[in-house]
Amino acid sequence: MVHLKGAINRPLSREKSNMNMEFKERDPLQFTQQMASLFDASYNGIVIIDRQGKVLVYNKAAMRIFNDSDSPVGLHMSQLRPETWPEMEKILKTGQPQIGVRLEIRKTTIIANRNPIMDNGQVVGLFSVFQDISEYEAIVSQLESYRDLVRELEAIFENSQDGMYLADCLGKTLKVNQAYESITGLDRNDLLGQNLTNLVKEGVLDHSVTLDVLKKKQRVSIMQNIRGGKRVLVTGSPIFDNQGEIVLVISNVRDMTALTELRNEVDKAKLLSARYQQSLWEQDQYDHALEGLIAKSKAMSDVVRKAVKVADFEAQVLIRGESGVGKSMLARVIHNMGPRKDEPFTKINCAAIPESLMESELFGYEKGAFTGALSKGKAGLIEAGQGGTVFFDEVGELTPTMQVKLLQVIDEKTFTRLGGTNPIKVDVNIIAATNRNLGQWLKQGRFREDLYYRLNVVPINIPPLRERREDIPLLAMKTLEKLNRSRGMHKQMRSEILERLMHYDYPGNVRELINLVERMVVMSDGETITLGDLPEAMRLQQPEEGASEGLTLKVAMERFETRIIQEALHKHHTLGHTARSLGIHTTTLWRKIKRNKTTTSLH
Repeated sequence: MVHLKGAINRPLSREKSNMNMEFKERDPLQFTQQMASLFDASYNGIVIIDRQGKVLVYNKAAMRIFNDSDSPVGLHMSQLRPETWPEMEKILKTGQPQIGVRLEIRKTTIIANRNPIMDNGQVVGLFSVFQDISEYEAIVSQLESYRDLVRELEAIFENSQDGMYLADCLGKTLKVNQAYESITGLDRNDLLGQNLTNLVKEGVLDHSVTLDVLKKKQRVSIMQNIRGGKRVLVTGSPIFDNQGEIVLVISNVRDMTALTELRNEVDKAKLLSARYQQSLWEQDQYDHALEGLIAKSKAMSDVVRKAVKVADFEAQVLIRGESGVGKSMLARVIHNMGPRKDEPFTKINCAAIPESLMESELFGYEKGAFTGALSKGKAGLIEAGQGGTVFFDEVGELTPTMQVKLLQVIDEKTFTRLGGTNPIKVDVNIIAATNRNLGQWLKQGRFREDLYYRLNVVPINIPPLRERREDIPLLAMKTLEKLNRSRGMHKQMRSEILERLMHYDYPGNVRELINLVERMVVMSDGETITLGDLPEAMRLQQPEEGASEGLTLKVAMERFETRIIQEALHKHHTLGHTARSLGIHTTTLWRKIKRNKTTTSLH
């Protein structure tokens, strides 16, 4: 409450006694009106009304707050602010002040303190002081938004799966999240407030990405070693102010242990996928190779699988084996499975070329190189095989001079024609074969050691036919089918013939067997090949016990197959091992056992 009586009646100086007498006689509210000019100096709005509700004082701040253009002094409050008059009227009647009243007037939010003006215990007016808080409320709202944003950012910072490390422009540690503690094993209480320069000096970190960022003023990634043996990937990013100066550095930390394990898992999956694809490709190539070769026996199956592996790499292959085992056929299979399959396959039988003609036949000659030479010269067999595969059969028969020139072709991909001076570039894949013991020839100086090791990168040994008798029936039947097809015949072979063929040693190997079948086809009378069509030495052999006359070829083959399976089962004991030894799938083996009713005892 505002009391004016004491202020009006306090003593005055003698010099102003007449003024005081006059002042005492004035109405207190008149005095208030005279003070209005002082109220204009207030930043807060001030409104004073009399007992009837008429406006006595309305300062400039009030006009500014309510955007009034004219002074409302003299108006009744019910006209000026009808929404506030009921509460003000209540104060004039009761004399009870209202403090901190919040009001919405003309879209303006104000806080007002309303006090009655008292004189001799009577309410003679009302004094209201108020302040526009609209701006403050906007600021408070904005601060609340900022506070919410800060809470969200802190939650994101703290709950990030990556370790996060925040430092200022001086390298001082400001914040560290929980993930950083988990990844590094460091305690944030030992880091907060610490300068990264000191942490590096103390060996907590071997290097600081923050210091690198402050120096280079750009993003930096490093591998960082943490005390305790932890290794992490750290990426530091600068945060700039409006002047382009770094104010903060935020570092993301990731545990490389998990990434390394993930990478290893991915690499393992890729490796398994590659092996799976390679296995599929090799099986497809194997099946394709069997179209040209008979590989019933495990020994020959291993030969074919090795050929499949080497075909795609074009490594130097040295095929070994007795005469007639099929070395040239295997070389052609390797060529047909390799990347040069659409290019020429050139076979050179080194044993069939006279020594005097060997150089000109292999490497060609220029015009006038010797008497009788063609006027335009001639390309050799190696040059004719450009882009394809050149197969050197019986490579051990090459003369020492030709061995040197062949080594040049392998190492330098060049050669020189007989009588020529300019080297010729050649791109060929070389496969060699021999029936000689080249290792013994090396000791005797008959074959160059350097050429031997260049040719013998991947050795493939083809066993003689007597060591893979399982292949004999199939070879014989395939040869018979081929001859029947080429000659329009329908010859058949009795079962006892296959039994006799199985027990011959074949010094000439596959070639001898093929020739033998062709001979029987030519010499046999009628549609059936009988014992009488065999060579005398084979005809006089005693048949194996259990063989009988009159069996069809199908029955004989089934009996033979059954015997082979029984022997393999007895040797290997399990279906899996037996199937692998026979070069067939376990399911195929089981089907054959059921079909042929093979009696077995698996242990």
